[in-house]
This record gives sequence, C-alpha cells and structure tokens, in this order.
Amino acid sequence: MSFNNLDTLYRQVIMDHYKNPRNRGTVDGDASLTVDMNNPTCGDRIQLQLQVEDGIVRDAKFDGEGCSISMSSASMMTQAIKGKELDKALKMSKVFSQMMLGEEVDTDELDLGDIEALQGVSKFPARIKCATLAWKAMEKGVQQ
Repeated sequence: MSFNNLDTLYRQVIMDHYKNPRNRGTVDGDASLTVDMNNPTCGDRIQLQLQVEDGIVRDAKFDGEGCSISMSSASMMTQAIKGKELDKALKMSKVFSQMMLGEEVDTDELDLGDIEALQGVSKFPARIKCATLAWKAMEKGVQQ
C-alpha cells in the first residue's frame, strides 16, 4: 500500500472514531475511578472512568469535548485497554507516548489495532498533547 493510501486510511480510521466514538459515556457501578483532565492550550477536556478489578481494566469509558485527534484517541484507548491487565495497559501507554515522540516502537506484541492510525500525529508537535490526553488521564487514574 502506498504512503498516500495509508495516510488516507489512517485519516478515515481517526474520523470514524471521532464521529462514532466507542465507549463514550459513564461506567455503571460504584467500583470506578474518575479522572478529569484538560489541555489548556486548545480546550480539549476529558473525563475518563475506569473500572478496575483484580488488576484488570473491566470497563473504560470517557466523555468530553475536543478535536478529532483527542476524542478519537480516547475512543481507541478505551477500546484497547478493556479487559487488559493494568501492567499491559500502562505498557501500551508508554509505547503510545514513544510513538507520539516519533521513536521506533515494536507494536507487534501489543496489538495496538486502530491506535496505529495516530502515528502520523508525531509529525505535528502541537497535536501530540491532543493525542496523549486520554492516555495521561489513564496513567493518572491508575496511579491514584
């Protein structure tokens, strides 16, 4: 597949998650933690809720407002971490951060799925904070 076709495919994946977000809403039940974060430079804001039981992310949902990059990243992240052990979710976050910094990463063992569509964001430093907002919220929530 040529670079232009790949770039177009990635844009389509991002827009699909933006227009049809997965896991938007609130977690049912009491056993959830909530993290509110915002990106003051552009106005993106997110509320992330995680339900963690026995070291596994049982549910992950988000709500908020923001650009297509921040909202699609939140959608992709919640989809990717559901059912994962916390250690694996945090490793995914680390790899995602490295990818946003333009570093070479081995994504084979993590199966990032749609998340790989965001790798082009690394070429636009001003947008990296948009892409990483939900991931930073997840890290903050897990550390609480």
